[in-house]
Amino acid sequence: ASRILGMDIIRDRKKGTLILSQRKYIEKVIKTFGMQDAKAVVTPTSSQFNLRSLTEKEWKEEAAHMKRIPYASAVGSLMYAMLRSRPDLGFAVGYVCRFMSKPGRDHWSAVKWVLRYLKEAMNSSLTFRKHSTLEVEGYSDSDYATDIDRRRSVTGYAFKFGGNTISWKSCLQSVVALSTTEAEYMAMNEAAKEAMWLKEICNELGFKQQGIKLYCDSQSALALARNPVNHEKTKHIATKFNFIRDLLESGDIVLHKI
Repeated sequence: ASRILGMDIIRDRKKGTLILSQRKYIEKVIKTFGMQDAKAVVTPTSSQFNLRSLTEKEWKEEAAHMKRIPYASAVGSLMYAMLRSRPDLGFAVGYVCRFMSKPGRDHWSAVKWVLRYLKEAMNSSLTFRKHSTLEVEGYSDSDYATDIDRRRSVTGYAFKFGGNTISWKSCLQSVVALSTTEAEYMAMNEAAKEAMWLKEICNELGFKQQGIKLYCDSQSALALARNPVNHEKTKHIATKFNFIRDLLESGDIVLHKI
């Protein structure tokens, strides 16, 4: 195969690389939404966007203007690219998706920013290379209380196999975290579930996995996972978020600071 579902498959057998590129699709998306002459930017989103849901009064004021804006269509086009070959869009697309029902001008500005980023990073692609060791390793992180409406945090993770990115996710957490430690801890648990799924797939294919390395940048969250003691500040945490402790004890997951 050389092209499937809008993705170009580019092989170089001498170098041992396989590239999944959506350049043509992205060019089409940028042209469709009239962003071909826009100024390019280097990040998928910006700290200037502190987006929240519109009130009923604000929505009535914005509705007439937004009727002419293809907000849902643009976000859907970005989501298609993100799911196939662009993990760099994960957080930004998840961010603008929250306002699909009642988008405003600020939300549309954030979508256009993502399109401007794609114009700059059009040539970026998902590249797979040969590697001497075939091991699964994951990276988890969180963005504390980033959701202005409900003060929920964001979970983000990415997994690699043999040095190649194969799985990624960015989503709002299901409950409110009371600290950055809790947010990181819940993100680690979400990543641990993905790690176990990937481990089973690898074992079925004959690539036996030992303890999967999971990297996290929070020393306090790592300590919470490694020390299964009922602390005063953590006794309210739901049982399901302590799943990672069992995986640590059995050796299925090995935590590392990064």
